Order: sequence, then structure tokens, then C-alpha cells
Amino acid sequence: MATMNTPTIDRRTLGERRSNVPRVRGRSTMSALDYLAMALLIIGGLNWAMVGLFDVDMVATILGPGSPATRIVYVVVGLAALYSIYILGKMAGSRRAL
Repeated sequence: MATMNTPTIDRRTLGERRSNVPRVRGRSTMSALDYLAMALLIIGGLNWAMVGLFDVDMVATILGPGSPATRIVYVVVGLAALYSIYILGKMAGSRRAL
């Protein structure tokens, strides 16, 4: 009969290895603004994918090409990208502090 080696370190004593994002009661501490920025980045990324693959700009199709509403959407998505760069810097800074 084969014997099993007992683990030298109990897995329950290891810290969380997947993410160093601070957690509160098991949940990440992302704010509503973080989620909004992420949603805008996903929408913008999907729009660029449509432009690249099918030459269809959904924002311009829905709101009208060159309209002020289209330009506002593009600016808001760009601001979400800048905010995400800021958040990424904060996350990298908190990771170095650990």
C-alpha cells in the first residue's frame, strides 16, 4: 500500500495569492466610479473592435456621425481610460507597499 506524503505547509495558512487588492469582508474595495470606468472602457473597446473588424462605428451609428453627443461619448470614454491609468498606478503603489 502506498503512503501519502503529508503537506509541509497547510494550505489554509497561506495568504491569498490571487490578488493584492485590499478586501473588506471578502469583497474588493472598488468604488462605483471604478465600475463605471470599467463599463465605459468595455463599451469603448467593443466599439473599437466593431470599427476594426466591420468598419462600423456603433456610437456614431446610434448618435449620429459628428454630432455633439457622439463627441461627448468619446470624451467620456477617454476620461474613463485616464482614470483607469490612475487606478492602475494606485494599485501598483499599494502592491509595492506590501
